[in-house]
Amino acid sequence: MDDDALIPISALQHYLYCPRQCALIHLEQQWAENRHTAEGRLLHQKADAPQAERRKGVRTVTAMPLLDLDLGITGKADVVEFHAEPGGERAFPVEYKRGRPKGHRADEVQLCAQALCLEAMLGQQVNAGALFYGRTRRRKEVIFDEGLRTLTRDVIGRTRAMLDSRITPPATYEPRRCDACSLIDLCQPKLLSRTSVSGWLKAQLEA
Repeated sequence: MDDDALIPISALQHYLYCPRQCALIHLEQQWAENRHTAEGRLLHQKADAPQAERRKGVRTVTAMPLLDLDLGITGKADVVEFHAEPGGERAFPVEYKRGRPKGHRADEVQLCAQALCLEAMLGQQVNAGALFYGRTRRRKEVIFDEGLRTLTRDVIGRTRAMLDSRITPPATYEPRRCDACSLIDLCQPKLLSRTSVSGWLKAQLEA
């Protein structure tokens, strides 16, 4: 598969949070930072430095490149722990997130996609991983059951279809989601959900 056709694993999380946000970032190359994204960036700083260490029978690799050519996804794992087992090591991905556990499954899908890459790369079953949340300072274990795997593959397909279409979805304003998004000023969901894109462009030209 051509590198340009590979979907970043982060795009799956963006798509489940908001398809329009995903398109603005991955199609239109738009980005803006707010307090939430800055906190997330700081939380990831340690994990973003590639290194490996071993403690108490666990080998820990940070910033590990990931790839699954069959699914067409690529990315980087914050942390992959390799736990010693009879006959070898078992991979256990860990993703760092700011805030606390969420009411949707976007973070779990992102982590499951990492596990699918690890399975393709290592030739082993990856049964579980963890999400570490900065607000609670605790891990939430995630089991990669068939339901989550099916959801993850479905999201990969839907994300690919949207990116291949080269069409950014229209804006819809949902306060709980939109007000926390760093792209709210670029997206203009309040304005564009009340008027057509052509109407908005006309207003900008007449301003």
